Amino acid sequence: MGFMSEFREFAVKGNVIDLAVGVIIGGAFGKIVDSIVSDIIMPVVSTVFGGLDFSNYFIPLAGQTAETLVEAKKAGAVFAYGSFITVALNFLILAFIIFLMIKQINRLKRQSPPPPPAPAAPPEDIVLLREIRDALKK
Repeated sequence: MGFMSEFREFAVKGNVIDLAVGVIIGGAFGKIVDSIVSDIIMPVVSTVFGGLDFSNYFIPLAGQTAETLVEAKKAGAVFAYGSFITVALNFLILAFIIFLMIKQINRLKRQSPPPPPAPAAPPEDIVLLREIRDALKK
């Protein structure tokens, strides 16, 4: 078996394709969650806490005196803990949504009734007696 045929067999296995689809959907889902956090949740949190904006929370490491994180990064190294808080919030929201999805899937799996059992085949002696009966009727 050559390298290419071995690779082709690996690449077309169901698990690999399922994984690829999951990664693509996960990437898109991550962008949605990022938008929810940065465009919806963070402005509400900022309003509730009196103009709090995590994105501009940083500690200058190069002695710069910039007002925004972008300006500070241009001037030198910064410890941008506000960005970390935003990313951590993204993670928590994403983890919570995935938890809810898995919980719902598990609930649906438990609710689906098991398939009815297949009727058991009659014992061999019963089958033989039925064949004898049918032969005698003829």
